[in-house]
Amino acid sequence: MKLRLLSLFLIFIFSSCAVTSRIENDHVSLNYLDEFVIDENLEFENTKIGGLSGIDYASGKFYLVSDQSSNPRIYQAVIKIADSRIQNIEINDLIEITRPEEYSKVVLDLEGVRYDSNNNGFLVVSEGLISDRRDPGIYETNTQGEILSSYIIPEYFQSKNEQKPRNNGVFEGITKSVDGAGVWVATELPLEKDSSKPKIFPSRSHSRITRFDTETKNPVSQFVYPLEGIAKLPINYFALNGITEILEYAQDRFLVMERSYSAGYGSHGNTVKIFDVDASKATNTLNENLLRKAKYQTAKKKLIFNFKSVNDQLTDGIVDNIEGMCFGPELENGNRSLILVADNNFNSFVRQLNQFILMEINISE
Repeated sequence: MKLRLLSLFLIFIFSSCAVTSRIENDHVSLNYLDEFVIDENLEFENTKIGGLSGIDYASGKFYLVSDQSSNPRIYQAVIKIADSRIQNIEINDLIEITRPEEYSKVVLDLEGVRYDSNNNGFLVVSEGLISDRRDPGIYETNTQGEILSSYIIPEYFQSKNEQKPRNNGVFEGITKSVDGAGVWVATELPLEKDSSKPKIFPSRSHSRITRFDTETKNPVSQFVYPLEGIAKLPINYFALNGITEILEYAQDRFLVMERSYSAGYGSHGNTVKIFDVDASKATNTLNENLLRKAKYQTAKKKLIFNFKSVNDQLTDGIVDNIEGMCFGPELENGNRSLILVADNNFNSFVRQLNQFILMEINISE
Protein backbone atom coordinates (compact mmCIF):
# COMPACT_ATOMS: atom_id res chain seq x y z
CA MET A 1 0.00 0.00 0.00
CA LYS A 2 2.80 2.41 0.87
CA LEU A 3 4.48 1.66 -2.46
CA ARG A 4 1.29 2.39 -4.36
CA LEU A 5 0.79 5.67 -2.50
CA LEU A 6 4.36 6.68 -3.32
CA SER A 7 3.78 5.88 -6.99
CA LEU A 8 0.62 7.97 -7.05
CA PHE A 9 2.49 10.81 -5.35
CA LEU A 10 5.27 10.71 -7.95
CA ILE A 11 2.74 10.62 -10.78
CA PHE A 12 1.09 13.71 -9.29
CA ILE A 13 4.43 15.53 -9.03
CA PHE A 14 5.54 14.84 -12.56
CA SER A 15 2.14 15.54 -14.12
CA SER A 16 1.93 18.78 -12.14
CA CYS A 17 5.15 20.03 -13.76
CA ALA A 18 3.18 20.74 -16.92
CA VAL A 19 2.14 24.32 -17.51
CA THR A 20 -1.49 25.22 -16.93
CA SER A 21 -1.68 28.39 -19.03
CA ARG A 22 -2.39 27.21 -22.57
CA ILE A 23 -3.13 28.67 -26.00
CA GLU A 24 -6.54 27.40 -27.10
CA ASN A 25 -6.16 27.37 -30.88
CA ASP A 26 -3.39 25.64 -32.82
CA HIS A 27 -1.48 28.31 -34.70
CA VAL A 28 2.00 26.94 -35.33
CA SER A 29 3.30 23.47 -36.13
CA LEU A 30 6.87 22.20 -36.38
CA ASN A 31 8.21 19.22 -38.26
CA TYR A 32 11.68 17.74 -37.75
CA LEU A 33 13.57 17.28 -41.04
CA ASP A 34 17.28 16.66 -40.56
CA GLU A 35 20.41 16.88 -38.43
CA PHE A 36 24.01 17.80 -39.30
CA VAL A 37 26.99 17.59 -36.93
CA ILE A 38 30.24 19.51 -37.36
CA ASP A 39 33.39 17.76 -36.09
CA GLU A 40 34.32 19.15 -32.67
CA ASN A 41 37.97 19.28 -33.76
CA LEU A 42 37.30 21.49 -36.77
CA GLU A 43 39.25 24.75 -36.73
CA PHE A 44 38.87 27.95 -38.73
CA GLU A 45 41.48 30.70 -38.76
CA ASN A 46 43.18 29.35 -35.63
CA THR A 47 39.96 29.07 -33.64
CA LYS A 48 38.15 25.87 -32.65
CA ILE A 49 34.55 25.72 -33.81
CA GLY A 50 32.41 25.37 -30.70
CA GLY A 51 30.38 27.13 -28.05
CA LEU A 52 27.80 27.97 -30.72
CA SER A 53 25.10 29.62 -28.65
CA GLY A 54 23.25 31.73 -31.24
CA ILE A 55 22.41 31.70 -34.95
CA ASP A 56 20.81 34.08 -37.44
CA TYR A 57 20.14 34.19 -41.19
CA ALA A 58 20.17 37.12 -43.59
CA SER A 59 20.63 37.47 -47.38
CA GLY A 60 21.70 33.86 -47.86
CA LYS A 61 24.27 33.88 -45.05
CA PHE A 62 24.17 32.37 -41.58
CA TYR A 63 25.86 33.91 -38.55
CA LEU A 64 26.95 31.83 -35.55
CA VAL A 65 28.09 33.36 -32.27
CA SER A 66 30.57 31.57 -30.00
CA ASP A 67 30.28 32.12 -26.24
CA GLN A 68 34.01 31.72 -25.52
CA SER A 69 34.47 34.86 -23.41
CA SER A 70 38.26 34.84 -23.86
CA ASN A 71 37.76 35.20 -27.62
CA PRO A 72 34.20 36.36 -28.46
CA ARG A 73 33.47 35.90 -32.15
CA ILE A 74 30.91 35.42 -34.89
CA TYR A 75 31.33 32.90 -37.71
CA GLN A 76 29.80 33.46 -41.10
CA ALA A 77 28.59 30.26 -42.74
CA VAL A 78 26.80 28.86 -45.73
CA ILE A 79 24.32 26.11 -44.91
CA LYS A 80 23.24 24.31 -48.05
CA ILE A 81 19.68 22.99 -47.77
CA ALA A 82 18.08 20.87 -50.48
CA ASP A 83 15.42 18.14 -50.54
CA SER A 84 14.55 18.99 -46.93
CA ARG A 85 18.05 18.06 -45.77
CA ILE A 86 21.20 19.87 -44.72
CA GLN A 87 23.61 18.96 -47.49
CA ASN A 88 26.65 20.78 -46.13
CA ILE A 89 27.82 23.50 -43.74
CA GLU A 90 30.79 25.64 -44.68
CA ILE A 91 32.36 28.20 -42.33
CA ASN A 92 33.77 30.93 -44.55
CA ASP A 93 34.51 33.98 -42.39
CA LEU A 94 35.49 34.95 -38.86
CA ILE A 95 34.33 38.19 -37.24
CA GLU A 96 36.14 38.89 -33.99
CA ILE A 97 34.32 41.08 -31.48
CA THR A 98 36.45 44.08 -30.58
CA ARG A 99 35.70 46.94 -28.23
CA PRO A 100 36.74 50.51 -27.58
CA GLU A 101 38.17 51.51 -24.20
CA GLU A 102 34.79 52.19 -22.59
CA TYR A 103 33.88 48.50 -22.98
CA SER A 104 37.30 47.12 -22.05
CA LYS A 105 36.12 45.65 -18.71
CA VAL A 106 32.93 44.11 -20.08
CA VAL A 107 32.73 40.30 -19.96
CA LEU A 108 31.41 39.10 -23.31
CA ASP A 109 29.77 35.75 -22.66
CA LEU A 110 27.77 35.98 -25.87
CA GLU A 111 24.55 33.95 -25.93
CA GLY A 112 22.62 35.31 -28.90
CA VAL A 113 23.07 37.14 -32.20
CA ARG A 114 20.81 38.90 -34.69
CA TYR A 115 21.89 40.51 -37.93
CA ASP A 116 20.88 44.17 -37.88
CA SER A 117 20.07 45.28 -41.42
CA ASN A 118 19.09 48.79 -40.23
CA ASN A 119 22.63 49.49 -39.04
CA ASN A 120 24.49 46.99 -41.22
CA GLY A 121 25.91 45.12 -38.26
CA PHE A 122 24.95 42.81 -35.40
CA LEU A 123 23.09 42.81 -32.12
CA VAL A 124 24.57 40.46 -29.53
CA VAL A 125 23.54 39.66 -25.95
CA SER A 126 25.93 38.77 -23.16
CA GLU A 127 25.31 37.16 -19.77
CA GLY A 128 28.28 39.01 -18.31
CA LEU A 129 29.67 37.42 -15.15
CA ILE A 130 27.32 38.06 -12.25
CA SER A 131 29.56 36.28 -9.73
CA ASP A 132 32.27 38.86 -10.49
CA ARG A 133 29.79 41.75 -10.61
CA ARG A 134 30.09 42.15 -14.37
CA ASP A 135 26.76 43.15 -15.88
CA PRO A 136 24.91 41.43 -18.68
CA GLY A 137 24.50 43.52 -21.80
CA ILE A 138 23.03 44.10 -25.24
CA TYR A 139 25.56 45.43 -27.73
CA GLU A 140 25.45 46.83 -31.24
CA THR A 141 28.42 46.13 -33.51
CA ASN A 142 29.39 46.95 -37.07
CA THR A 143 30.05 44.27 -39.69
CA GLN A 144 33.69 44.07 -38.56
CA GLY A 145 32.57 43.17 -35.03
CA GLU A 146 33.55 46.43 -33.30
CA ILE A 147 31.16 47.37 -30.49
CA LEU A 148 29.56 50.71 -31.29
CA SER A 149 27.02 51.12 -28.49
CA SER A 150 25.09 49.33 -25.76
CA TYR A 151 21.48 49.22 -24.68
CA ILE A 152 20.24 50.61 -21.35
CA ILE A 153 19.20 47.75 -19.08
CA PRO A 154 16.87 48.06 -16.07
CA GLU A 155 18.58 48.16 -12.69
CA TYR A 156 17.13 44.83 -11.59
CA PHE A 157 19.22 43.09 -14.28
CA GLN A 158 22.43 44.70 -13.04
CA SER A 159 24.87 42.58 -11.06
CA LYS A 160 25.10 44.90 -8.04
CA ASN A 161 21.35 45.30 -7.64
CA GLU A 162 19.69 43.71 -4.64
CA GLN A 163 17.39 41.79 -6.99
CA LYS A 164 20.46 39.65 -7.72
CA PRO A 165 20.42 38.19 -11.23
CA ARG A 166 21.49 34.56 -11.23
CA ASN A 167 25.00 33.84 -12.47
CA ASN A 168 24.92 32.27 -15.94
CA GLY A 169 21.17 32.86 -16.06
CA VAL A 170 20.62 36.36 -17.41
CA PHE A 171 20.34 37.45 -21.08
CA GLU A 172 20.10 34.36 -23.29
CA GLY A 173 17.51 34.81 -26.04
CA ILE A 174 17.11 37.68 -28.50
CA THR A 175 14.71 38.38 -31.36
CA LYS A 176 13.93 41.37 -33.51
CA SER A 177 10.35 42.61 -33.22
CA VAL A 178 8.12 42.00 -36.23
CA ASP A 179 7.37 45.72 -36.51
CA GLY A 180 11.09 46.47 -36.96
CA ALA A 181 11.19 49.06 -34.17
CA GLY A 182 12.39 46.93 -31.28
CA VAL A 183 14.24 43.93 -29.99
CA TRP A 184 13.09 41.43 -27.37
CA VAL A 185 15.57 39.92 -24.88
CA ALA A 186 14.84 36.98 -22.54
CA THR A 187 16.49 36.03 -19.27
CA GLU A 188 17.31 32.34 -19.02
CA LEU A 189 16.34 32.10 -15.33
CA PRO A 190 14.25 34.14 -12.89
CA LEU A 191 15.93 36.88 -10.88
CA GLU A 192 16.69 35.59 -7.38
CA LYS A 193 14.10 37.72 -5.61
CA ASP A 194 11.47 37.36 -8.35
CA SER A 195 10.95 33.62 -7.95
CA SER A 196 12.73 30.30 -7.50
CA LYS A 197 14.59 28.36 -10.15
CA PRO A 198 12.63 25.51 -11.75
CA LYS A 199 12.53 22.35 -9.69
CA ILE A 200 11.54 18.74 -10.27
CA PHE A 201 8.35 19.42 -8.29
CA PRO A 202 5.86 22.20 -9.16
CA SER A 203 7.29 25.65 -8.55
CA ARG A 204 6.60 29.25 -9.55
CA SER A 205 9.52 30.10 -11.81
CA HIS A 206 9.02 33.26 -13.85
CA SER A 207 11.47 34.80 -16.30
CA ARG A 208 11.24 38.27 -17.81
CA ILE A 209 11.16 38.97 -21.55
CA THR A 210 11.85 42.65 -22.24
CA ARG A 211 11.36 44.80 -25.32
CA PHE A 212 13.89 47.55 -26.11
CA ASP A 213 13.48 50.39 -28.59
CA THR A 214 16.18 50.17 -31.26
CA GLU A 215 16.36 53.94 -31.69
CA THR A 216 16.60 55.05 -28.07
CA LYS A 217 18.04 51.72 -26.79
CA ASN A 218 15.75 52.04 -23.77
CA PRO A 219 13.50 49.30 -22.37
CA VAL A 220 9.87 50.01 -23.24
CA SER A 221 7.81 46.99 -22.15
CA GLN A 222 8.06 43.53 -20.65
CA PHE A 223 6.08 40.37 -20.00
CA VAL A 224 6.54 37.41 -17.68
CA TYR A 225 7.06 33.90 -18.98
CA PRO A 226 6.34 30.83 -16.78
CA LEU A 227 9.07 28.19 -17.03
CA GLU A 228 8.56 24.44 -17.05
CA GLY A 229 9.86 22.26 -14.25
CA ILE A 230 13.01 20.13 -14.48
CA ALA A 231 12.37 17.39 -17.03
CA LYS A 232 14.39 14.55 -15.46
CA LEU A 233 15.16 13.65 -11.89
CA PRO A 234 18.94 14.33 -11.66
CA ILE A 235 21.16 11.39 -10.75
CA ASN A 236 23.78 13.80 -9.51
CA TYR A 237 23.04 17.03 -7.65
CA PHE A 238 22.83 19.56 -10.52
CA ALA A 239 19.76 20.33 -12.65
CA LEU A 240 18.28 23.38 -14.36
CA ASN A 241 15.75 24.56 -16.90
CA GLY A 242 15.58 27.90 -18.67
CA ILE A 243 14.91 29.87 -21.83
CA THR A 244 17.64 29.50 -24.45
CA GLU A 245 16.11 31.32 -27.42
CA ILE A 246 13.08 33.31 -28.59
CA LEU A 247 11.64 34.33 -31.97
CA GLU A 248 8.76 36.74 -32.52
CA TYR A 249 6.84 35.50 -35.58
CA ALA A 250 3.75 37.78 -35.32
CA GLN A 251 2.71 40.69 -33.12
CA ASP A 252 3.13 39.46 -29.50
CA ARG A 253 3.44 35.83 -30.68
CA PHE A 254 6.68 33.97 -30.04
CA LEU A 255 8.47 30.70 -30.36
CA VAL A 256 10.23 30.12 -27.04
CA MET A 257 12.77 27.34 -26.61
CA GLU A 258 13.46 25.84 -23.19
CA ARG A 259 16.38 23.57 -22.38
CA SER A 260 16.34 21.40 -19.27
CA TYR A 261 19.50 19.65 -18.11
CA SER A 262 19.87 17.01 -15.41
CA ALA A 263 23.31 15.74 -14.36
CA GLY A 264 24.18 12.07 -14.29
CA TYR A 265 22.90 11.04 -17.73
CA GLY A 266 26.15 11.63 -19.64
CA SER A 267 25.38 12.88 -23.15
CA HIS A 268 21.65 12.37 -22.62
CA GLY A 269 21.00 14.93 -19.89
CA ASN A 270 19.23 17.52 -22.06
CA THR A 271 15.52 17.87 -22.74
CA VAL A 272 14.61 20.54 -25.31
CA LYS A 273 11.11 21.85 -25.95
CA ILE A 274 9.64 24.60 -28.15
CA PHE A 275 6.50 26.49 -27.16
CA ASP A 276 4.07 28.72 -29.00
CA VAL A 277 3.61 31.78 -26.78
CA ASP A 278 0.93 34.46 -26.78
CA ALA A 279 1.90 37.59 -24.85
CA SER A 280 -0.92 39.80 -26.16
CA LYS A 281 -2.79 39.83 -22.84
CA ALA A 282 0.21 39.62 -20.54
CA THR A 283 0.80 42.40 -18.01
CA ASN A 284 3.55 44.93 -18.72
CA THR A 285 5.89 44.30 -15.75
CA LEU A 286 8.71 46.62 -16.83
CA ASN A 287 8.31 48.83 -13.74
CA GLU A 288 7.82 45.94 -11.31
CA ASN A 289 11.05 45.71 -9.34
CA LEU A 290 9.91 42.62 -7.45
CA LEU A 291 7.66 40.07 -9.13
CA ARG A 292 7.26 38.03 -5.97
CA LYS A 293 4.92 40.66 -4.49
CA ALA A 294 3.28 41.81 -7.71
CA LYS A 295 0.00 40.81 -9.33
CA TYR A 296 0.26 40.17 -13.06
CA GLN A 297 -0.91 38.02 -15.95
CA THR A 298 1.80 35.84 -17.50
CA ALA A 299 2.05 35.00 -21.18
CA LYS A 300 0.15 31.92 -22.36
CA LYS A 301 2.11 29.01 -23.76
CA LYS A 302 1.54 25.75 -25.60
CA LEU A 303 4.03 22.96 -26.19
CA ILE A 304 4.42 22.39 -29.93
CA PHE A 305 7.58 20.27 -30.08
CA ASN A 306 9.55 18.03 -27.73
CA PHE A 307 12.81 16.67 -29.13
CA LYS A 308 12.26 13.50 -27.14
CA SER A 309 9.95 12.52 -30.00
CA VAL A 310 12.85 12.38 -32.51
CA ASN A 311 15.67 11.05 -30.33
CA ASP A 312 15.92 7.93 -32.48
CA GLN A 313 16.69 10.12 -35.52
CA LEU A 314 19.53 12.03 -33.85
CA THR A 315 23.22 11.11 -33.53
CA ASP A 316 23.46 8.45 -30.80
CA GLY A 317 20.03 9.54 -29.61
CA ILE A 318 21.48 12.84 -28.33
CA VAL A 319 19.57 16.09 -28.33
CA ASP A 320 22.35 18.38 -27.22
CA ASN A 321 22.57 21.75 -25.52
CA ILE A 322 20.50 23.60 -28.13
CA GLU A 323 20.76 27.35 -27.56
CA GLY A 324 20.32 29.04 -30.96
CA MET A 325 17.31 29.26 -33.27
CA CYS A 326 16.51 31.30 -36.37
CA PHE A 327 14.23 31.37 -39.37
CA GLY A 328 16.06 30.08 -42.43
CA PRO A 329 15.37 30.04 -46.17
CA GLU A 330 12.12 28.93 -47.74
CA LEU A 331 11.80 25.19 -48.37
CA GLU A 332 10.75 23.63 -51.68
CA ASN A 333 7.13 23.34 -50.49
CA GLY A 334 6.95 27.07 -49.70
CA ASN A 335 7.08 26.73 -45.93
CA ARG A 336 9.77 28.46 -43.90
CA SER A 337 12.69 26.56 -42.43
CA LEU A 338 13.81 26.80 -38.83
CA ILE A 339 17.48 26.18 -38.01
CA LEU A 340 18.72 25.28 -34.52
CA VAL A 341 22.27 24.97 -33.18
CA ALA A 342 23.77 23.42 -30.05
CA ASP A 343 26.51 24.77 -27.81
CA ASN A 344 29.00 21.93 -27.15
CA ASN A 345 30.59 23.85 -24.25
CA PHE A 346 34.02 22.83 -25.64
CA ASN A 347 33.40 19.78 -23.45
CA SER A 348 36.30 17.33 -23.18
CA PHE A 349 34.73 15.17 -20.42
CA VAL A 350 31.36 14.18 -21.90
CA ARG A 351 30.57 13.91 -25.58
CA GLN A 352 28.76 17.02 -26.80
CA LEU A 353 27.99 17.95 -30.38
CA ASN A 354 28.20 20.92 -32.72
CA GLN A 355 24.69 19.89 -33.66
CA PHE A 356 22.55 21.65 -36.28
CA ILE A 357 18.88 20.77 -36.69
CA LEU A 358 16.64 21.59 -39.64
CA MET A 359 12.90 21.96 -39.07
CA GLU A 360 9.89 23.01 -41.09
CA ILE A 361 7.57 25.61 -39.58
CA ASN A 362 3.97 26.08 -40.68
CA ILE A 363 2.12 29.15 -39.40
CA SER A 364 -1.63 29.24 -40.03
CA GLU A 365 -3.50 32.49 -40.60
